[in-house]
Amino acid sequence: MIRTIRHKGLAALYEKDQTKGVQQGQIKRLRAILTRLDAASNPADMDFPGLRLHPLKGDLAGFYAVDVSGNWRMVFRFDADGDATDIDLIDYH
Repeated sequence: MIRTIRHKGLAALYEKDQTKGVQQGQIKRLRAILTRLDAASNPADMDFPGLRLHPLKGDLAGFYAVDVSGNWRMVFRFDADGDATDIDLIDYH
């Protein structure tokens, strides 16, 4: 289950189905990732072909990322209860 979303545009898309605040070309993929993330209870549940699930290092150690498009990644982590938290949409470069 999704507990917290940092990115305001993602939060609006997930909670209210409003697309303002996210790139129009990414909406379909973001919805699919959020749906899968809502059903996931651990990082391995997000290991789908094409998402390229990978753990992050450095300042984002403890987070995982999946590909959205180009340099855009959705990052997240799971809490002790198996809920997805601190979900964000970032541009790596």
